[in-house]
Amino acid sequence: MATYRIHRMREAARQSFRWQPHTSGTTHVKPKDYEPGETVEASSVYGAWMLLRETPAPLQVGDLLESHSGELYICKYVGFEEARWVVPEPKPVPAPPPDGVSPSGVKLVEHS
Repeated sequence: MATYRIHRMREAARQSFRWQPHTSGTTHVKPKDYEPGETVEASSVYGAWMLLRETPAPLQVGDLLESHSGELYICKYVGFEEARWVVPEPKPVPAPPPDGVSPSGVKLVEHS
């Protein structure tokens, strides 16, 4: 049996996701659109879906299952497909200006 961590899609993101056209292949998802949930033990992602479908919190379209090895699967109307986290790149830190130059780029001149 495999253990899957459930990531529940936030409701605002789910409404947008529902109206997007279906695409096949890897779906790129943003961590900010998800809330971490409980874990479930099942033989497969479809087994997890079957176990949860009769509970008060079944998997819904847009929810993710994350395997122990970090593989992500998104629940879609047609089944489960591979997903990947989209992690924004950190903003570059500007280099300090060289000596004698102000932050605005104006060269400073000393008067004696």
